Amino acid sequence: MRNPIKPTFIAPTSPASTRYRATRFLSSADTLSGLPPDTGREVAFAGRSNAGKSSALNLLAGQRGLARISKTPGRTQLLNVFEVATARYLVDLPGYGYAQVPEATRRHWQVLVGQYLRERTALRGLLLLVDVRHPLTALDRQLLAYRAARGLAAHILLTKADKLSRGQATTALRQLQATLQSDFPGVSAQLFSGLSGEGADQARAQLDDWLGY
Repeated sequence: MRNPIKPTFIAPTSPASTRYRATRFLSSADTLSGLPPDTGREVAFAGRSNAGKSSALNLLAGQRGLARISKTPGRTQLLNVFEVATARYLVDLPGYGYAQVPEATRRHWQVLVGQYLRERTALRGLLLLVDVRHPLTALDRQLLAYRAARGLAAHILLTKADKLSRGQATTALRQLQATLQSDFPGVSAQLFSGLSGEGADQARAQLDDWLGY
């Protein structure tokens, strides 16, 4: 993924949104050794290739074009690092599910992401993005299992909430919360829309907690 040199800003809606406007693209890596020093705090963004990770990252950072949005799912093929402030990072993980890539590349992603979630000391939380119109996939569950193995906090953004009526979206959230309580206790969830901005302040509050603000 390549990022524009000068992303444009989205009007701030809260003090936290102003803080995240300082976020900048730092680097990409295909191995853990290519990441910044394993100190400080970072949050990982993960999800299916069409779940809206780039849209969410742009909205939360208040910058159009910070993370490039592609019409082709699966374009995020590396660990893409964004610096919020000194020793505070957001890490966009490779999307999964729809990527048209060789099987060897797909296996490399799975090994890399699994290693990152299990071993990265600076990682404080996993922000998992799931399309509100679909249940958790096997790969979503695998990611949640990885984080559970090391006691890592996780929060789910049910994206594209604007695609459903309020009643339908609320029902989907309640169904997911029931699943999480049963299968992944301690994982929280909320509704989110990268288009309307719904849930942005709640999601930034979660980032604040993990990044130590």
